[in-house]
Amino acid sequence: MAIPQHTIDQILDRTDLVELIGQRVKLKKTGRTYSGCCPFHQEKSPSFHVYRDKGYYHCFGCQANGNAIRFLMDIDGRNFIDVMQELSSKSGVELPKDNFEQKKLSYKRNTQKPEPKPVVNTEKSAPSHHAAISESSEQIDGLQAPSYFDDPFAQFDQSYMGFEDAPQEGNLYDLLENVAQFYEKQLPNSNKAQQYFKQRGLSAETIQFWRLGYAPEDWQHLEKAFPYDIEGLKQVGLIRSSDSGRDFDLLRERVIFPIRDHKGRVVGFGGRALNDEIKPKYINSPDSEIFHKNQLLYGLYEGRKLKAKDWLMVEGYMDVIALQQYGVYGAVATLGTASNADHLNTLFKQNSRITIAFDGDAAGQKAARRTLEIALPSLNDGRELKFFVLPKEHDPDSLIRREGLEHFQRLLEQAPLLSDFIFAHLTQQHDISTPEGKSQVMGELRELTELLPKQGSFRYLLTQSFREKLGLGRKWTPQISHDASLSFNIQTKDEDFAVALLMQHPYLYIHFEALRAFIDPQQLLAQILAIIDRVFDELPDDQELATYYVLGACNQFSHEIADIIERTDIQTLMNAPETADKHAKEYALGLKEKYLRQKLKAPISLIESRNLRQQLNELSKQINLRLLS
Repeated sequence: MAIPQHTIDQILDRTDLVELIGQRVKLKKTGRTYSGCCPFHQEKSPSFHVYRDKGYYHCFGCQANGNAIRFLMDIDGRNFIDVMQELSSKSGVELPKDNFEQKKLSYKRNTQKPEPKPVVNTEKSAPSHHAAISESSEQIDGLQAPSYFDDPFAQFDQSYMGFEDAPQEGNLYDLLENVAQFYEKQLPNSNKAQQYFKQRGLSAETIQFWRLGYAPEDWQHLEKAFPYDIEGLKQVGLIRSSDSGRDFDLLRERVIFPIRDHKGRVVGFGGRALNDEIKPKYINSPDSEIFHKNQLLYGLYEGRKLKAKDWLMVEGYMDVIALQQYGVYGAVATLGTASNADHLNTLFKQNSRITIAFDGDAAGQKAARRTLEIALPSLNDGRELKFFVLPKEHDPDSLIRREGLEHFQRLLEQAPLLSDFIFAHLTQQHDISTPEGKSQVMGELRELTELLPKQGSFRYLLTQSFREKLGLGRKWTPQISHDASLSFNIQTKDEDFAVALLMQHPYLYIHFEALRAFIDPQQLLAQILAIIDRVFDELPDDQELATYYVLGACNQFSHEIADIIERTDIQTLMNAPETADKHAKEYALGLKEKYLRQKLKAPISLIESRNLRQQLNELSKQINLRLLS
């Protein structure tokens, strides 16, 4: 049974790990965690900690760690499927059925070639394209008419290929692949379709890469080309029936954009009318068993194939294609629908930093605000979202044509971070020179930050950034003794930067708390982490007050802390909330790798050695992914 990752994530989200483990281990609330004696090794003093908000457990003794799935597999010696079935039952999230995938791929094929029903063509007939097209300036270089040109449907009529005894069952993916090939082979038959792509500046190589095609104006061209597969074509919505019971093809006299899923399989089509008087201009295949517009992004497969690193969400198919031709890989577009959380999460899986492009007009601003509200719940710590507002009257394609690729890339790199975009968006609507205007901005910000994940630090960082920009409260600066002699030869360690960050932004503790399982408890950072763990739930929401609260709790280390803050010059790293969060995560990962390697030099048992190596391997993958992004 193949279980999709989104189903696994949903089950884990609905599983209370404290409640699950509490049925096997006696747990007690201690600071930010629940602790008890580890069930995986013998111990008298509790060193097993469960983090409810992260859905994660960790033993400081034997280094056992994982989520609800790992806990049940290890403690009971069960396999993955067995554990998932239990958690599925408890959480109420259904698992896919074993035969579900096969069922939705199948359709019943006709055993005899049907006679097409007559259809009244209400549109003006165009001249036949069945005569050979001479090489002309209207043809795109490299596109040649096929040898079966006298009858464009003949190759795809399966009776021509000895398929009179057709199989009883068809596969929808195979069928749509054949349809895509059919549309590709029709492109040389239409001067008008070729001229459209030529006017858009597309090369023959680009047309071939995106598998662009043409749907003839014949109302029953698919019935003629695929006489045994009409039920399958109806199943995916490419053949429809009128109120009078007559069948007709959905896409006619349109240039065709095959839509591929993340595996590169054709699952649907987009069609653009060649006559601008025809409405709607764009038509997409309807949703089917294998095509879900709200979950797919046009260009995702192609971007991954080209090993894109940076991802940009744009408006339409032609923007995606044009950007790829200019060498800007990783552009994607929604399939005629507004962007949603699924689209954003799909892109975040490719890279933790993504950019969304919007038109500079009022409609673009409205779309940006809507996308902002959709995106905020997806912004877990470590994710970064940028907003690329295009100049008015431009799309990416026209902007590059007019201003050049270098100018486009410069504007793209300068796209504001989410925090800057929100500040600009809210302050445009209010006079922030007045107390009333500042109050209104903070009120709207509060509504937006309520949409952010509660477990992360970004809502806190964003609020503090706004307060500073609006001049609400003074920035905290440490009181340094002027008699202290500061040697610039002292090496500044990552531990020092971690301490400085924690003093400036105590809520960033959530990135560092896992270090307590590895760090020498006598180190300054370890002692500060232990103190913050005890007082974390009592921290004030205001940054300045939270800083003073932590300073008071860490009073016995005041001289060391003041020295570190002066030496690290931590204020220079804090130019945006995203920056503070990014630095905290990087320092935490680096320190964790350092401490893991130190502990591996002298493990206390074989079990601990095995668990440490497993964690180090997983951590190395995380670090490599961040370096690649």
